[in-house]
Amino acid sequence: MNAQHKAHPWHGINPGEHAPIVVTAFIEIVPSDTVKYEIDKESGYLKIDRPQKFSNMIPTLYGFIPQTYCAEKIAEYASLKSGKEVAKGDGDPLDICVLSERSVTHGDILLQAIPIGGFRLLDGGEADDKIIAVMKGDEFYRQWNDVSDCPESYINRLKHYFLTYKHLPSEKNICEITNVYGREEAHEVIRCAMADYQKHFGG
Repeated sequence: MNAQHKAHPWHGINPGEHAPIVVTAFIEIVPSDTVKYEIDKESGYLKIDRPQKFSNMIPTLYGFIPQTYCAEKIAEYASLKSGKEVAKGDGDPLDICVLSERSVTHGDILLQAIPIGGFRLLDGGEADDKIIAVMKGDEFYRQWNDVSDCPESYINRLKHYFLTYKHLPSEKNICEITNVYGREEAHEVIRCAMADYQKHFGG
């Protein structure tokens, strides 16, 4: 790659030499953001998706794992684990929520994260997993090795965000969390998403 050009955050950055145990995360939005940013898949730049609805604010750093994709293997694994028929993944990179004691004031950054679990979220019937991770080296959160170490209030806060961040009160909620899973299952979800990426974009 020409050093004069910025790497595409999705396609041009390694998901991590030690993935899925430690992964690279590209952070799109932080808790202080009042609009939801997301990657523009074509250009690699951040774009504004929409204002955050009402007072709903993301409670963690939020982004995706590069060179992952939610497609057939993610859907197959979601079907297996949820007992529901899941036709496909949502067609996006695998999302990740990163807990950190320190305040990070803006997105468009890379960090190293240690997955400890995740949510199996179905959005309109499509698999849209959310990996939960802690920032590598964080003085406080590094004590959490599995989602079972997290206080229930943390998990409930994340659940509430993802179940309400898209819809208005007058609309029917199409998001459903079927499972909260631990570290080992999060590792398998990441492997599936990396395999889906290689199938569709690995050349």
